[in-house]
Amino acid sequence: MRLALLDPGMLRHQLSLEVMTPLADAHGGHTESWVEVAALFGMVEPVAADSIAGADQSLESVTHRITIRARPGLRSGMRFTRGTRAFVILTAHDPDETGRYLVCRTREEGL
Repeated sequence: MRLALLDPGMLRHQLSLEVMTPLADAHGGHTESWVEVAALFGMVEPVAADSIAGADQSLESVTHRITIRARPGLRSGMRFTRGTRAFVILTAHDPDETGRYLVCRTREEGL
């Protein structure tokens, strides 16, 4: 197994890790509220961008790879925020099985 070589100085983007909490509304439904669970630093790298045209609008999709120091409890469906940008976590894996880092595939929302 090859060790993933990563300069810790590359983890320089300040991020918030958030989890979605459903809040009940007065009509029996719920609204989504995001709550910060951690402030951390990571490396944000754009990976791909797509544009799908249809119904007089285009839907933009941008994926990023975000690398952070390993932390317990991170799972798909959570998101990172950086300023006004939000990145939903699709997958997370340990690149070299050493427990040092997590590499997250994300999709940017709100484009």
